[in-house]
Amino acid sequence: MAYTKLHLSTLYFFLVILTLLLSTSSKAQSPQIQDEDREPFVGVNIGTDVSNLLSPSDLVSFLQLQKITHIRLYDADPDILKALAKTKIRVIISVPNNQLIAIGSSNTTAASWVGRNVVAHYPQTLITGIAVGDEVLTTVPSSAPLLVPAIESLYSALVASNLHTKVKISTPNAASIILDPFPPSQAFFNQSMSDIVLPLLRFLSKTGSPLMMNLYPYYVFMQNKGVVPLDNALFKPLTPSKEMVDPNTLLHYTNVLDAMIDAAYFSMKNLNVTDVMVLVTESGWPSKADAKEPYATVDNADTYNSNLIKHVVDRSGTPLHPETTSSVFLYELFNEDLRSPPVSEANWGLFYGNSSAVYLLHVSGSGTFLANDTTNQTFCIAMDGVDAKTLQAALDWACGPGRSNCTEIQPGENCYSPNSVKSHASYAFDSYYQKQGKAAGSCDFKGVATITTTDPINK
Repeated sequence: MAYTKLHLSTLYFFLVILTLLLSTSSKAQSPQIQDEDREPFVGVNIGTDVSNLLSPSDLVSFLQLQKITHIRLYDADPDILKALAKTKIRVIISVPNNQLIAIGSSNTTAASWVGRNVVAHYPQTLITGIAVGDEVLTTVPSSAPLLVPAIESLYSALVASNLHTKVKISTPNAASIILDPFPPSQAFFNQSMSDIVLPLLRFLSKTGSPLMMNLYPYYVFMQNKGVVPLDNALFKPLTPSKEMVDPNTLLHYTNVLDAMIDAAYFSMKNLNVTDVMVLVTESGWPSKADAKEPYATVDNADTYNSNLIKHVVDRSGTPLHPETTSSVFLYELFNEDLRSPPVSEANWGLFYGNSSAVYLLHVSGSGTFLANDTTNQTFCIAMDGVDAKTLQAALDWACGPGRSNCTEIQPGENCYSPNSVKSHASYAFDSYYQKQGKAAGSCDFKGVATITTTDPINK
């Protein structure tokens, strides 16, 4: 009897161990999700090459107004981090490329950086990640050998502060580090970068950190016009004949972004890494450009970003990993009007620097994100700072060929006062905008109009 009990208890012990091993093994086959962000989210990147940028406190108020809960900064601005304190906004901070060599060469420098930019603010400010550099492998390859040492030094500093489970470390990569991206099953990392990519992936696997990728279907479309249909890039509904099919897996792709994400997963799988999740640190579509970029329009930008938000919120994953939906940071919150040419570089934002909308996303039914500006309560007004002659020309068009209702701004009528070109232009612009059903692109007037939630008639 004692032998039987011993035998049964031993068998039970081995069954428990086997169950744990199988559980661990199955977990290793699907990408890991951070404890803090188990649900996929849409965040925004905040670049600061903006004239008249909102003050840190006003910026945080604006983020809260727009129900934005996740942001990524391209540095670790202490004033913004202080302003974020005691809010529920989660932030990824960044080590700029020009600081990479110093941090990668010195553990002391790395520890000082973490002390100054993380420990000094956490947990009052919810710092969830550190992006080390930006597209280092492709933009500053001379610094690439110090990328992983910098990441490991920063991680050691987080361990010393007992923050390594709260703050994840990775590095944003350009899509071009992956070669032969379609079909996704044939994708692989550029082998000339393998000395850096493989140690990086091992680190990400060991620490439960994501592979950060900057993925732009806009550029895939522009570089493959005639091969990649515009509808595929914009997440528009497709007939089965227009879906992209991977001939090796027979997986059907209805949009370019999913194909790019799966290309990253297949590339990692080729290096025997299967437990690292893809985090899309940048994705977006420009709303304006020069003649060389004719598809950079308000309508296309609105369509892409609106559909991208819905795609993430729907949690449908990708064809390869339907159980895993990557979170995405939109590029970007504000138009960075101080950016160098081409024109498109300054026109990726959802908002102008003064916080008025470039266009209104169609995100109804997609939760509360950016829900303060709804397409039901929007108006079109003249922008600040436009000279009277330019405004008058736009006003003349609106009241003439545009067939706006301009009766009310004639002398003696209800909306004639205040008698200024800007006030009259706002009335005429909004009349046209409302008559067009608030369609994307109907509040532009050659760049002198903007969308707002303030009614120009009752202002």
